[in-house]
Amino acid sequence: MSKSNKTVPKLKFNEGWSYAPAPESASHVKLQDRYDLFIGGKFVKPTSGKYFDTINPANEEKIAQVAEANSADVDKAVKAARTAYDKTWKKIPAKERGKYIYRIARMIQERARELAVIESMDGGKPIKESRDVDIPLVANHFFYYAGWADKLQYAFPNKIPRPLGVAGQIIPWNFPLLMAAWKIAPALACGNTVVLKPAETTPLTALKLAEIIQESGLPDGVVNIITGFGETGAALVNHPGIDKIAFTGSTDVGKIIQKAVAGTNKKVTLELGGKAANIIFDGAPIDQAVEGIINGIYFNQGHVCCAGSRLFVQESVYEEVLQKLKDRIETLIVGDPLDKNTDVGAINSRAQLDTINKYLQLGQDEGSEMFQGSCGLPGKGFFCKPTIFTNVAQSSRIAQEEIFGPVLTIQTFRTDDEVIEKANNTPYGLSAGVWTDKGSKIFNLTTKMRAGVVWANTYNKFDPTAPFGGYKESGYGREGGLHGLGAYLKL
Repeated sequence: MSKSNKTVPKLKFNEGWSYAPAPESASHVKLQDRYDLFIGGKFVKPTSGKYFDTINPANEEKIAQVAEANSADVDKAVKAARTAYDKTWKKIPAKERGKYIYRIARMIQERARELAVIESMDGGKPIKESRDVDIPLVANHFFYYAGWADKLQYAFPNKIPRPLGVAGQIIPWNFPLLMAAWKIAPALACGNTVVLKPAETTPLTALKLAEIIQESGLPDGVVNIITGFGETGAALVNHPGIDKIAFTGSTDVGKIIQKAVAGTNKKVTLELGGKAANIIFDGAPIDQAVEGIINGIYFNQGHVCCAGSRLFVQESVYEEVLQKLKDRIETLIVGDPLDKNTDVGAINSRAQLDTINKYLQLGQDEGSEMFQGSCGLPGKGFFCKPTIFTNVAQSSRIAQEEIFGPVLTIQTFRTDDEVIEKANNTPYGLSAGVWTDKGSKIFNLTTKMRAGVVWANTYNKFDPTAPFGGYKESGYGREGGLHGLGAYLKL
């Protein structure tokens, strides 16, 4: 058989053609023009009469107005939670508590499409992430903890598990509804009542959850949802009627919370920042690893505290990995989060985009080489191109500080000991990833890396049965799994 000497031309993605838009319909979404506070099973107006706008980051248009809670509103919510705890919730048989949680899970499933669209509208996340990852995980967490409600004595043998009381919970903007599920579901299963404060830039799915809770028949005051800014969260943390604080957010705010609860009897779990190391050894499945890197940092705009933003590649495969990463970035579509073709959606807010741009300039000023995909950006909204930095020093700020955007730094290594030392050389310790064909390397690294979660030959995989949390400045305590129950119990 004769062989052709012709060279096959390399085709570039989007060269002369592009996907037709495939927008997810929002016609089925029911949103109010104005949302009040959810306290004592009812929506009530804020004491101050103040409201603020929540903005769609993809087009900078106002979606709705949301109530701004002050300290008086926080006090009402905590008292409603305390009344519900003392008079109703702790007296209900555990089996019945599980039924309520299960009912909420089913209602979330029934409204999954609407919740996914709202999550993408309010937060900027691509619809395929909200639809296929976030909302199913939300329902799964409620299902999982519904099953534990009447089995706590089996979860903690030879101990007497008792609820703490009223839990104050503060969640961030990167996984708005999932973070709410992580916190509310185990708290209810253990017999606690809740006051939840969502992030001011992404309050809508939490308020839709309030509607679901109201319709589920959950006793009034068991879950209260208040909206506002940092002052609202501070009032919740400092309220003397709170028995437990659960916070997910920045390390700086986590340190403030630690100081605020020092000397009190409040129990605390903190899930804070991260600067995760993702490590590729020679012999690893390179194509699979590249896709894992893309999934770990770009599909979620880098908006996860466990994003694999520091990539370490063994020298022998560095050139191959770098070229494949660049080729893959060229295929990514940045645009409307509601378009099913979109890979990288909108940055959550103007302030966050400004922070990312500051780090992009800083990385160049430090001498690193920046590569960005050639894709165009929408003319309106908060968007950032997927970015790679190479020739990055270990001491560089872009390699040490959390950027919270679609920005990847790449460094090389030669030996296992070298990469372990580099990976651990950060104030954070939330997560990490290892890509190799050798099980011995996986076990070697998992025992030596100071990270709460280490994924092997995959990345960003979550399950309600598995605990999640960090070391060092990434916080302490665990959420998810059996560990997530212990955080809401007196044992």
